[in-house]
Amino acid sequence: MTISTPQPPVDGVDLEAQALAAEGTAIADRRGEPWYLRLPVISHLRRSVGLQRGMLITGLVLVAGLLLTALLAPLLAPYSWAATSADGSSFGTQQPPGTPGHLLGTTVSGFDVLSRVIWGTRTAVAVMVCAVLASIVIGVLLGLVSGYAGGWLDRILVMIADAVYAFPSLLLAIVMSIVISQGQSSMWGGILAAAISITVVFVPQYFRVIRAEVVRLKAEPFVEAAKVVGTGHMRIMGTHLLRNATRTLPLIFTLNASEAILTLAALGFLGFGIEPTMAAEWGYDLNRAMADATSGIWWTGLFPGLAIVLAVLGVTLVGESINDLNDPRLRTRRRRRRTTAASGPGTAEAATKETQS
Repeated sequence: MTISTPQPPVDGVDLEAQALAAEGTAIADRRGEPWYLRLPVISHLRRSVGLQRGMLITGLVLVAGLLLTALLAPLLAPYSWAATSADGSSFGTQQPPGTPGHLLGTTVSGFDVLSRVIWGTRTAVAVMVCAVLASIVIGVLLGLVSGYAGGWLDRILVMIADAVYAFPSLLLAIVMSIVISQGQSSMWGGILAAAISITVVFVPQYFRVIRAEVVRLKAEPFVEAAKVVGTGHMRIMGTHLLRNATRTLPLIFTLNASEAILTLAALGFLGFGIEPTMAAEWGYDLNRAMADATSGIWWTGLFPGLAIVLAVLGVTLVGESINDLNDPRLRTRRRRRRTTAASGPGTAEAATKETQS
C-alpha cells in the first residue's frame, strides 16, 4: 500500500486550494437555494454526476416502485393475497404465466402469483419501516447516553451490546420471533413481532456507531466551550453531539433496510415469520416453491425471489450513492481529477498516482 502525498502545484496552480475553494463556493451557492432544493434526496441528485447519478436514479426508481406498490396494493393486485377463486370459479393450480386472468401464473395451492407478490410488498415495507425506525430511535438514544455519560453505565451498555452482537443475527431473530409471537399472531401482530425481532439485531449497530462518535466529539473544543458557558447536558447531547454524530446514519439506515427485507424473507422461508394464513410474505412463497422447482414449475419461486432482489438492490444503491455524496473527501477528489485533466496530461498522471492507496 502506498501512502498518498499532497499534490504539488503544477504550472503555478495549487490544485488542493482550487478544490477547497470550489467546495466552499458550492456550499455558499447551496445556502441561497430554495428550501426544497436542499432536501436530502433532491440535493444529492443535483450534485451527482456520471455513473453515480445513474446508480442513484436507478435506486430511487426501484425504491419508489417498492413504496408505491405497497401503498397501492389493493388497487394493483387483481385478487386478494389469499384468494383461490373469483366469481364462483376456481383459479386452477399450476397455471403458467400468461394464462388469462393470471399474468404470472398460479401456485400449486391455487394462489395468483402476481397478487401474492404485490401484497408481499406491503408486508415487507411495513416490517422494514417499523424495524429500522425503532432501531434508530433506541440505538441513537442509548449511544448518546452511553458515550456522553461514560463510567459504569457505559461499561454495562457496551457489554450488553457486545453480547447481543456476538449472536448470529438470523438465529437471534428466530429466537426473538418465537418468544414474541408464540407461533400464533394476527397480521399486524405478526408484522410487529417480526419487526421487533429484527430491531433487537439492529440496535447494537446504531449504538456502537453513535457511541464511538460521541466519545470522539465530546472532547472537541466546541463541546468544552458549551460546558464553560453553562449549557445543560441535555442541550449539548441534543444539539451539539446528535447533529454531528448522525452523519453516517444514512448509509447504515439503507443497509439495515435491505437487511431487514432479507431477514424477514429468511424467517418466512424457515417457517418462523408471519403466519401464512395472516399475510402474504415472499420468504414463505419461496419455501413453498422449492418442491415446485423439481417439477418444472419455475414461476412460483422466480417472481418472489426477483421481488426480493430488486427491493434490496434499490435500497442499497440509494444508500451507497448518498454515502459517497456526503463524503467531502470523495467530492474533493472528483473535483481535483477534473481540474488536473483540464491542466494537462502530466497533471492527470500525478493525480492518478495520488489516488493509489
